[in-house]
Amino acid sequence: MHKDVERILISQDKLENIVNSLAKRIEKDYNDKEFIMVGLLKGSVVFMADLMKKIDLDFRIDFIVASSYGSGTESSGKVRLVKDLEISPVNKDILIVEDIVDSGNTLNFVCNYLMTRGANSVRVCTLCDKPSRRKVPMEADYVGAVIPDEFIVGYGLDYDEKYRNLPYVGVLKRSVYEK
Repeated sequence: MHKDVERILISQDKLENIVNSLAKRIEKDYNDKEFIMVGLLKGSVVFMADLMKKIDLDFRIDFIVASSYGSGTESSGKVRLVKDLEISPVNKDILIVEDIVDSGNTLNFVCNYLMTRGANSVRVCTLCDKPSRRKVPMEADYVGAVIPDEFIVGYGLDYDEKYRNLPYVGVLKRSVYEK
């Protein structure tokens, strides 16, 4: 375990079980659809890479960068689109892959944006859901784990662009970010 991690919240084995379970559900729901798996960068990249390897369907992938964080631990509430899709979402079913649903601001913005761009449907698959922090109504369609209101890192999740490479999801020690 990394020295800055207080404890492991989701182990490597549990992550593998979560990915396998979500992949089976997605396969069932999307087996007759032409869909695009859209990763919200940067946090979703590890989760999305593992998830897409487990889905036995044909689909395309693309990425969006939308941010409301910057380098802090609290969402600013103002979402900005930094990178748009390269594939047109018109008449496509979109599956957004996200690392964590926290305030809901970013996902709400992205879902509404993609619908206004002509998507048939937009669903959300998240590794972690922190419903106690919601600022806007936002429910993911596929949830890996509901987690407590703690600052987590690893498996793509970061604090100030660090800890993304940890092979588990861990709770970051408060002393690291409360300076």
